[in-house]
Amino acid sequence: MQENRESLKPMEGANRSVRRRLTFKHELVLAVLPTLTVLGVLLFVEILNRQRLLFSALAASAFLIYLDPLHGTNAIRTLVVSHLGAATVGLLSYQGLGPGYFSGGGAMIVTILFMILLDVVHPPAVSTSLIFAFRAGDETNLVLFALAVGVTAALILLERSLLWLLTRHSKRAKA
Repeated sequence: MQENRESLKPMEGANRSVRRRLTFKHELVLAVLPTLTVLGVLLFVEILNRQRLLFSALAASAFLIYLDPLHGTNAIRTLVVSHLGAATVGLLSYQGLGPGYFSGGGAMIVTILFMILLDVVHPPAVSTSLIFAFRAGDETNLVLFALAVGVTAALILLERSLLWLLTRHSKRAKA
């Protein structure tokens, strides 16, 4: 049954192996870090400025990191550059075009081009550009968002370390 998990398989023709499935208990342990990270960031935001929507894209990032912490889409450089670039593009789009669909659409297009050109494709960053373009944040929120991106980037290190420990534990248990 575990081999039939479509969400863990690369697309047909992809030159990539299937993510090794851990035991149910270990999968839950691996999922705890993204959950706690997102809840911690939400609490942090609530205390500082009540901009909950601003961090919805980071929740998607956290669970992509859980799904495959070793994938290039979830590298620290990719996460940080794509989200901060998207937030900046969205904010500049808002300042230049005002709130609305032109601002959001323009920010989304520029963000996608930016990610492709810099080889930092991280899909949740597109949401970040829209959030800032539709005016969920100003310059001070950009700084707060950058701090939250840093926390999410630290999650990558934690997930990779935990995955290494769980894999090592699984190998010892089998031996």
